[in-house]
Amino acid sequence: MKYSITLLTALCSLSVAAQAATTSARFEHYSYAGKALEPASPKPGEFVNPILAGYFPDPSVTRVGDDYYLVNSSFTNFPGLPLMHSRDLVTWTQIGNALDRPEQVDFSGRRGSQGIYAPDISHHDGVYYIITTCAACVGEVNNFIITATNPAGPWSKPVTVKGLNGIDPSIFWDEGKAWIVHNDAPQGTPRYDGHRAIYLTELDPATLQLKGKPQVIVDGGVKPAANPIWIEGPHLLKKDGYYYLICAEGGTGDNHSEVVFRSRDIRGPYLPGPVNPILTQRDLDPKRPNPVTTAGHAKFVQTQNGDWWAVFLATRPYPGNMYNIGRDTFLLPVQWRDGWPMILEQGKTVPYTLPKPKLPAQAAATPPMNGNFSYVDEFDRPLSPAWIGVRTPRTPFYKVEQGALVLTSGQPLGDLAGVPAFIGRRQQHHDAIVSTVVNYAPRHDGERAGLVAMQNDAAYVFLGVSQLQGKPSVVLYKTEAGKETLLASAPVSDARVELIMEMHGGRSAYSYRSGGQLRSLQSDVDVTFLSTQKAKGFVGVVIGPYVQAAATP
Repeated sequence: MKYSITLLTALCSLSVAAQAATTSARFEHYSYAGKALEPASPKPGEFVNPILAGYFPDPSVTRVGDDYYLVNSSFTNFPGLPLMHSRDLVTWTQIGNALDRPEQVDFSGRRGSQGIYAPDISHHDGVYYIITTCAACVGEVNNFIITATNPAGPWSKPVTVKGLNGIDPSIFWDEGKAWIVHNDAPQGTPRYDGHRAIYLTELDPATLQLKGKPQVIVDGGVKPAANPIWIEGPHLLKKDGYYYLICAEGGTGDNHSEVVFRSRDIRGPYLPGPVNPILTQRDLDPKRPNPVTTAGHAKFVQTQNGDWWAVFLATRPYPGNMYNIGRDTFLLPVQWRDGWPMILEQGKTVPYTLPKPKLPAQAAATPPMNGNFSYVDEFDRPLSPAWIGVRTPRTPFYKVEQGALVLTSGQPLGDLAGVPAFIGRRQQHHDAIVSTVVNYAPRHDGERAGLVAMQNDAAYVFLGVSQLQGKPSVVLYKTEAGKETLLASAPVSDARVELIMEMHGGRSAYSYRSGGQLRSLQSDVDVTFLSTQKAKGFVGVVIGPYVQAAATP
């Protein structure tokens, strides 16, 4: 068969375009070393707060026998809903992700701080339940329940709870019945911005659907006349004949807090405690050294020996009241006084060290989840559940083979229509050094492979190998408010390059090793744009390998 010159030219052009549409790179290891900015030297018998450092917000905990399980929000990171296990409440190991299959949830087109909000984990009659909100998710999913007989998974496909609107649902089991408490808009017209209400509805455990209509049990908050904002994150517990309702109040910023109500009847009326809030840091001097801020969104758990503890979220800002690493999970004991719980009296600071719960000693986790630590992933086994990407991949974009992580390019970062070839791990310390070795030879201008430190699709830093005007180069780009800027570049001849990111609060430095020589690419870079205060949203920085193809005409 004969082809014309024009047709042959067109076929060759299509072939070149197809080759340019994807690119792959090999990453030979990933190393992380982190140091907390705050001084924390625990004595024998003490533990360090936070118990989960870095981007682990909205904790929910449950106890089954001698085992404790904890889950956090994960927004549009996938796999999502990280599951933690402990036997002493302070030493935690990630055992899986409850959302680990693409058919469970679709984050297509969703931004970083949409997706999975404020999950709650509970256990009843041999079954584990997670109920959560999927904000702006694809399809009719809003609030859903997943179940498992083993908390490590597999977890079921989501069951949408029809008619359950709002956010932050949790399940409370009481005398054979199941109840949902959640946050939603008040009945009628809100009186002010941030006016919310807490609702109670019975749940049918057989169908995982509502029985009856949601009933308001708290309207506004502790002092309705003062127009309290954002009553949310509700949890119910029962003690000494009372039903206690604990909620977050004040918004997720510096005015965050935890408050308590109680009632003799599960349906109310719920009266606020004589002392509220039962946890906050909003009344403290903002100039205090090494502050803990935004404390709230708590859940209680009772140990097998009868003690009560609370997990909650809080932040550890660097100077300037900024934090890049997101919201941590903290732990404090709960004291009961005259029938009311207290986590921390107003005016007191959240301690970084305090006595451990009276539970059997547990061996240290590898790697730890708090304190100063380091680890290296040699890519000699399947990735641990700590590795997460952005949005839901429909086809695999990475594989582990022969001691390397191999990534094939997807959609570029910032393109919400697809999934980027990015997979990373949480930055858990403001003072952190991350490195990898990339083996990559770019073929076209615009192709790149290297490390990304990502807060969201519009705020990230890229350090890696690319091609600039036909020449292979090590490059440093920042993307702030969606605008990309080339900060530095240097020619490189080797295909194998070590990349090093150093984060120090709101400043950073970048270097590379090529041909046996370590060179600085750029130092003292302002990365406060990676802070939640500037980038906005609810997540924290995730750092990891990334590959991007050249743009096709």
